[in-house]
Amino acid sequence: MLVDSHCHIDFNDFEDDIEEIIQRMKDSGVTAALNAGNGLEDFENQLKLSNKYPFIYTAVGVHPHNADEYTNVTAEDLIANTKHKKVVGIGECGLDYYYDYSAKDNQIRLFKEHIKAAQETGLPLIIHTREADDDTISILDEMYKQKPFSGEIHCFSSSKELADFALSIGFYISASGIITFNKSGDLRDIFETIPNERLLVETDSPFLAPIPLRGHRNEPANVKYVAEKLAQIKNMSYEDMADITSHNFYKLFRKASDKGRYNY
Repeated sequence: MLVDSHCHIDFNDFEDDIEEIIQRMKDSGVTAALNAGNGLEDFENQLKLSNKYPFIYTAVGVHPHNADEYTNVTAEDLIANTKHKKVVGIGECGLDYYYDYSAKDNQIRLFKEHIKAAQETGLPLIIHTREADDDTISILDEMYKQKPFSGEIHCFSSSKELADFALSIGFYISASGIITFNKSGDLRDIFETIPNERLLVETDSPFLAPIPLRGHRNEPANVKYVAEKLAQIKNMSYEDMADITSHNFYKLFRKASDKGRYNY
């Protein structure tokens, strides 16, 4: 059993061969995937996939790149889209100061609205953060003190300071194909220190294909390469890593189920 905890298979990169994508998931032992939110206009397409495939879960959220397009979105707007049984998380959301595609003020406001939605619903928060560690820590600290919430740092590639803070409030840390890259030694050192019970693996498909597929379109089946590298870093078997990260996924995303809790 292996779970891709973060992908975007509703993107048009996959529209011509989705059935082949699903079959390769099965062939690779990937038993579930979480299709994360990017913008509210994509939400219906996300639900179509989740309704068709029982093992595809979804989340509702707005990527920080798109914050300028959603200046009026509130926590209530996000919460209104969480009623469906396959919506198991809030996000992805957060801060991205590397590209600055959206104004920082808009990113921060929208990030806080996502946090409020997580606080209200009890659904875990899926955080994207790049070149914004200080503000991410400050906002999480401020909001967590008001009312605790759960979540993860997805596609983690930040500082040990952010990892340590996230762990201190009970968050999970997700590894992507970046940990397989030759120049990611410092990142692998951080993952070596993260407790096994807080680890997740993901592809972030269609982005960040791991070695040996770097430069190609990524897809959920390739999460096995991330799990293999993480197992090597943590000095354990691939099978144990697959079991640990799958268990962690269902522990965090409690609305999801690997035990047939829902009838699809």
